[in-house]
Amino acid sequence: MSNWSDTDAASYVKTYAEYGEDPALRVYTSRLLGRDPSLVLHGGGNTSVKTTMTDELGRKVQVLCVKGSGWDLADIEPAGLPACYLEPLQAYRALDALSDEDMVNGVRRALLSTASPNPSVETLLHAFLPHKFIDHTHADAVLALANQPNAEELCRKIYGDRMGIVPYIMPGFLLAKKAVEVYEADPDVEGLILVNHGIFSFGDTARESYERMIEMVDLAKKHIAEHGSISFEPISHTPLDGNFAPFLSVLRGRLENHPEGIGGVVLQARTSAQVETFLARSDLAEVTARGPVTPDHVIRTKQKPLVIADARLDDPNAFAAQVDILLAEYVTDYHDYFRTQVEAKNTARKELHPLPPVFLIPGIGLVTAGKTAKAANIAADIYLHTIDTIIKAEMVGSHQPLSRDHLFDMEYWSLEQAKLGKKKPKPMEGKVTLVSGAAGGIGRAVAESFARAGSNLVLTDLDPAALSELAGALKTRHGVAVATHMCDLTDHYSVQALVDAAANSFGGLDVVVSNAGVAPVGPIAEAHETLEASLKINLMAHQYLASASCKLMVRQGTGGCLLFNASKSAFNPGPGFGAYSIPKAALIALMKQYAVEFAPMGIRSMAVNADRIRTPLLDMEAVAQRAASRGLELDEYFRSNLLGREVLPEDVADAFYHLYLSEKSTGTLLTVDGGNIAASPR
Repeated sequence: MSNWSDTDAASYVKTYAEYGEDPALRVYTSRLLGRDPSLVLHGGGNTSVKTTMTDELGRKVQVLCVKGSGWDLADIEPAGLPACYLEPLQAYRALDALSDEDMVNGVRRALLSTASPNPSVETLLHAFLPHKFIDHTHADAVLALANQPNAEELCRKIYGDRMGIVPYIMPGFLLAKKAVEVYEADPDVEGLILVNHGIFSFGDTARESYERMIEMVDLAKKHIAEHGSISFEPISHTPLDGNFAPFLSVLRGRLENHPEGIGGVVLQARTSAQVETFLARSDLAEVTARGPVTPDHVIRTKQKPLVIADARLDDPNAFAAQVDILLAEYVTDYHDYFRTQVEAKNTARKELHPLPPVFLIPGIGLVTAGKTAKAANIAADIYLHTIDTIIKAEMVGSHQPLSRDHLFDMEYWSLEQAKLGKKKPKPMEGKVTLVSGAAGGIGRAVAESFARAGSNLVLTDLDPAALSELAGALKTRHGVAVATHMCDLTDHYSVQALVDAAANSFGGLDVVVSNAGVAPVGPIAEAHETLEASLKINLMAHQYLASASCKLMVRQGTGGCLLFNASKSAFNPGPGFGAYSIPKAALIALMKQYAVEFAPMGIRSMAVNADRIRTPLLDMEAVAQRAASRGLELDEYFRSNLLGREVLPEDVADAFYHLYLSEKSTGTLLTVDGGNIAASPR
């Protein structure tokens, strides 16, 4: 159904008036397409408009504004539609051949502004077709038909002479030539169906091209609904009740430790009624091994997922043994595929990593792996639509995508690999850090520090509003994934649920910053109840979190790091602070005990001793009184150390991060107090 709105269209024309009406409407309908995941996903698809602009010489010139690399149709701006001189692009049609390198160079040379992003690899196709507005998507319903053995015959039956049918050709110059030939054979067509690839629509106006796209996709949906039927033998399995933590951590560990892997990875687990039905197929491994629904997806999902059909979800150790066997088989098959292709094509290529990014596990669901949470999420989104498309394809016939020969060409095509980007990874990319007491002064600074380094975060605190605000801010500033979880840290069942939530969110856990605490005051001889309450949060809560985390880390098998927020009071207690100092002294002993017992598993345990940090933990009125009793102003009190400098929450956060980076240290206590000899360990 069309979502066109005259009011919205007019609003876009007003908002982007400086760019002109054509680019403004191109942005509007591009977003309409991009915000429908059944049409395009994560940078997929492209759109264009032919219009007139003024170049730097003041000349009115014909240009093609086409989607640029790195932009997503869902939120594209005019800058994401770089303008190219149209005439030189159209001149390429006279050639019989054009290399990818020359095509990219020629298209880039045609840009009005060299600051623009690289135009789409399908720029020449948009340029060769004469239409003003052109849209291209990978609509699920169309792919269900375009991936049939009789795709051309079926599409002609559905669309008649309204759509041209283009046989599969790899994107680039030759596809552009063939597409315009098909159009010119029947100039009355309203669009093109690209077998095994997707759909193009075009028109004289943005609305016409957009609504033709929607109509053609709706016709595909209608055919599937009227002619489809499900015919497969389901296999029964018992789904877990949402807690996949033990099995996800095992899988993550196997991927991270694999000698041919990519290091740290993040997992995403998805399930739904449709996913569960799909995973119950008796032919699951066979039908999914045929390939992705469009070749554009191969760089995100590889040619096939790894199917763990009879997963041992009763025993993490047995599941681990299964994963080892199946991973070895998958890697061997990938090596064979790569070797066969390079030999057959007599070409030289550098083999990509051979591990699967997509796993289908009946009882759990769809699981994806990526170097970042974003990458894992993209693979998950794509494969959810792959599942939907395969179901539709099997309902009307047989899912028959491209052969491995064609998929290899796309997977190892430099222009396709360029879509993944070449950004330098951050130090903690692929890592997961849990921070307790995250909404407070030190906890917030720690979360900021680790997010800046690229770590995904699991945050817990007693203040849900502050936690939500912090999570949103960190996502925006640092582009990391952040999960929040409310937890009673004094209850070990609640803490176990917190650690499980970390694994269910990201597949596992690498760093724990056990930071939550309270600072009670009062004479020690009267502190029975106060001390007991303090021991619960200032000692036992740390024990519960460390215990649950270490068990997960051991199962994961990739080591880990425990970081405790202790205090100078452990060595230099003050009058009235016994209920605080005693648990903190015990916490240092706890840290050392974990260092002793878990070092053989590669799990390090360390602590930071800080002093006089302005945080909500302190009763500032009481601090002011204490300062006054010493003849100091409040600011002077916070600077009363050997260096004469106030220690900030960010300084403590830096200390935690430094300890994490100290890969050959454990049992370490790092003091951050500006210098306090009385608190020096001895």
